Amino acid sequence: MKKLTIKDIAKQFNVSISTVSKALNDSYEISEATKEKIQKYAKAHNYKPNFNALSLKNRSTKTIGVIMPTMLNYFFAQVFKGIEKTALKQGYKVITCISNQSFDKEVEIIEMLSNGSIDGFLLSMAKETELNNKFDHFKESIENGTPVVMFDRVAQSIACDKVVTDNINSAANTVEFLYKKGHKKIAFVSTMSDLYIGKQRFLGYKKGLEKVGLVFKEDLVLNIIEKDYKKYKNVLKPFIQANEIDAVIATGESVAVSAMKAIKKSGKKIPKDVSVIAFSNGILSRHSSPKMTTISQHGEQIGEKATQILIDKLKNKNKDITTEVIKTDIVIRDSTR
Repeated sequence: MKKLTIKDIAKQFNVSISTVSKALNDSYEISEATKEKIQKYAKAHNYKPNFNALSLKNRSTKTIGVIMPTMLNYFFAQVFKGIEKTALKQGYKVITCISNQSFDKEVEIIEMLSNGSIDGFLLSMAKETELNNKFDHFKESIENGTPVVMFDRVAQSIACDKVVTDNINSAANTVEFLYKKGHKKIAFVSTMSDLYIGKQRFLGYKKGLEKVGLVFKEDLVLNIIEKDYKKYKNVLKPFIQANEIDAVIATGESVAVSAMKAIKKSGKKIPKDVSVIAFSNGILSRHSSPKMTTISQHGEQIGEKATQILIDKLKNKNKDITTEVIKTDIVIRDSTR
């Protein structure tokens, strides 16, 4: 049987969580009738107070909960580096959990850590959470006094601090960069067309084409829904063969590496015939052949910034809600002319 929470009692009587809390603590602010009603219900349903939660308001654990959608991604590893560095410097410990792109897992982690183990959350949303459009667990955490700072994959509708990449402009600038190198048939290959950040990058790609006076062609866009990166080649090979392409912008490194293999298989040379450029400046790009030009999202900087915002919030230094936008850079290597 699920343990009865203050939230359940609040729902039962259609009152706020703080009303229930005050009633259970025999506060003079609540009418006797309401108090009696709530206390009776709590007793009848065997309600046990969560002392951790009760003492949250007046104690600090000096610990931050970090929730990442995946750790297999160089970008998130860099973000974590920035988080840990900043937290340790300010005397905070870090508990890190991976949601593995699962909504249920994310909810479970937030419930588990909201029992008084941490002072606040730094999180990047799971893919399932975004696709389901279910953000109540974030709202509840904030309402219950555990602040949340989101980074990279953020929920637009949640009023909390956010640190994001300048996705639209970075994709637009990349188109411009390629155009100046003489490219006119620039393809866009995405493995995240269903995610907000993927949509932003696609908008940036279109904006960039418009800016340099190139016509947008639907044929030059490939949205890969395949989850297994080993199977990217099955969609990339026919795409590369069917279209005249002289440059590829990819939303991530592993898909860019697959694109490079498909280009070489089709008998073309990189970068002589086709240039390739990818978001996220990771390990793969340094070891690919040729070494890959990338759009660096400055993961470490994002981690540092998000942690600083959260710690300032915990120290009551900052009441305002902000969205920080981190600009990207192009790191030029051998896969572009």
